[in-house]
Amino acid sequence: MDKYIPPYKITDKMLDYVSKIMEKVGEINSYINLNKKPELRKQNRINSIHSSLAIENNQLSLFQVEDVINGRMVIGDKKDIQEVKNAYEAYNKISQINPYSIEDLKLVHGIMTFLVEEESGRFRSHGEGVYDGDKCIFVAPSEKLVPELMENLFSWMKESKDIVHPLILSSVFHYEFVFIHPFGDGNGRMARLWQSALLSKWKEIFEYVPIESLIKQYQEEYYKIIDNCNKIGESTEFIEFMLKMIYETIDKIIIEQNSTKETTEEKIINLIKMNPNITQNEMAEKLGLTRDGISYNIKNLKDKKIIKRIGSPKTGTWKILKNK
Repeated sequence: MDKYIPPYKITDKMLDYVSKIMEKVGEINSYINLNKKPELRKQNRINSIHSSLAIENNQLSLFQVEDVINGRMVIGDKKDIQEVKNAYEAYNKISQINPYSIEDLKLVHGIMTFLVEEESGRFRSHGEGVYDGDKCIFVAPSEKLVPELMENLFSWMKESKDIVHPLILSSVFHYEFVFIHPFGDGNGRMARLWQSALLSKWKEIFEYVPIESLIKQYQEEYYKIIDNCNKIGESTEFIEFMLKMIYETIDKIIIEQNSTKETTEEKIINLIKMNPNITQNEMAEKLGLTRDGISYNIKNLKDKKIIKRIGSPKTGTWKILKNK
């Protein structure tokens, strides 16, 4: 039997995106050391989890996802809360897994779907389709073919990892995985996580690059392009789309970090000037940061004796001791 090669074409658009992404990766490594920004890493991880779950109709807000991850009480659907706990544990495995191992894939799927999927950690034993309301818009390959199709896909990745650029290889995997639909549930979540795992073995920063957030923003286009590729029988258009998502996500991180590198603390001070009673939750919402990110900056301001808290955390007020 001939070796399986996923059908796709290399286009000028792909090559252009690969070149631009590599430039951005160099820039982000030069100016933004994620290893020295634990609050940014955690914020990006929370953004990844919230967006990937939201794509699959998890109803928890970004702040509720953060609360679940930080062990706080959250009022919400029990399944939604469990999905967040599972996803956080699964994403924390990225640095430990071998993304070219089917057994590791099953292991992480078992974590991702713990207590929410009957066949957790196992390939599906039944037919599967994708529905738009009551209308079936895609029928996945027979469950009998799944083991062979997955073996073919992983064999191709292992044989091609030193030949096909990781940006393209990981995008091919993403599409092929969604097409095969190997699990009863969690296929979209696993496809997005596994692409990050593949990319992080190339460049470590991709463990904390929330590509899922931009996919959520372009969710309708994401599904439309997958459908187009299903009809055409090749993943070229999807690869181009994913390269665009990766490029724009990295570009957004660089722009945000350059614009807030020395102004996050100033923004907090300005919020306090406008409202000395403002809470850290309100600061987080207004500045688009996690509460941990706000707490990190508040601690820095206190340590520099720029602000202090007067009274209790709930009913007290902020006082500005000196201008920054």
